[in-house]
Amino acid sequence: MRTQVLDAADLETLLAAAVAAPSIHNTQPWRFRLDPDNRALEVRPAPERSLPLADPLRRAQYLSVGAAVFNLRLAAARMGRQPRVRLLPDPADPALLAVVHLAGPFDEDGRRAPEPDLYDAIARRHTSRMPFTGRPVPEPVVAEMSAAAHAEGARLYLPDIAGTRRLLRLTAAAEARNHVNPLRTAESRAWITAPGAATPYGIPATALGPRDAAGRVPMRDFTGPLPPALRLPALRFERHTHFALLWTTHDRRENWLRAGQALQRVLLTATAHGVRTSLLHQAMEWPDLRAASGPAWRRCHPQVVIRFGYGPDGARTPRTPRAPGSAAYGAGQDGADTPDA
Repeated sequence: MRTQVLDAADLETLLAAAVAAPSIHNTQPWRFRLDPDNRALEVRPAPERSLPLADPLRRAQYLSVGAAVFNLRLAAARMGRQPRVRLLPDPADPALLAVVHLAGPFDEDGRRAPEPDLYDAIARRHTSRMPFTGRPVPEPVVAEMSAAAHAEGARLYLPDIAGTRRLLRLTAAAEARNHVNPLRTAESRAWITAPGAATPYGIPATALGPRDAAGRVPMRDFTGPLPPALRLPALRFERHTHFALLWTTHDRRENWLRAGQALQRVLLTATAHGVRTSLLHQAMEWPDLRAASGPAWRRCHPQVVIRFGYGPDGARTPRTPRAPGSAAYGAGQDGADTPDA
């Protein structure tokens, strides 16, 4: 059995996994602090890396933090430790979003912790903003993605053709609103970085994807209305888009953290099967469009739209370097519309 001491190598493994989580605009809005006495990692938000206009309630920030917590769980399990997660553990400290205790390899009944075997998919998961082939994803894979969301306390709504068209219309409407709002355009553009920029935050311009030449798939346009000569050439996206809407039954802070864990489990499950993903979060940023995104037959709280299919791998985005010698850490990986790096 491994020693219970958490050494620098263990900490580096944990943080490397955590910061590989997706985050809205690759803001990497989290901080980690080691509590050596309790062998636990405290997770807090980084308020300076928030989006006041696109995410005023910080719901997407909580999704991002939840995704990082899920990666911590996988890394701890791979190290032979049992992660015990407490969400919002201290009412007197609302900034403390989660505590991940690193227990021994077995629980009281002698059984290994039931974490999914998705650790190897962490390094391979990247947001793909490129066109997909349109090749159908096998039903067993889609069912496994749905089960992954359910296991973390969320649900996946897999719309039919009419439902997919509705999500496309709502996303396009949100994208149009963002374009005519100069403040939102400026906020989004502020997180685009030049190639070779020193900052680990934001999305490199080289990682941005093209527009759909047919106008069917409204991928986020981070740059706003630039002259045609400065825009990426448009490409034809898949004719039949595959969407999944991640939703929860309630819409409180704990639900957002759980939804983030569910999101990452879904994304890693897809990655393990060679399925590419990207996130469409635009409609979630407008209350009326978000409310209209859920299935008409059920009251639910939409959290994010996942586009999935087969196609090219996504570009890497930078992550914050870890500093095992310090008490607190800030970090992240892979920029996208929402929890998407």
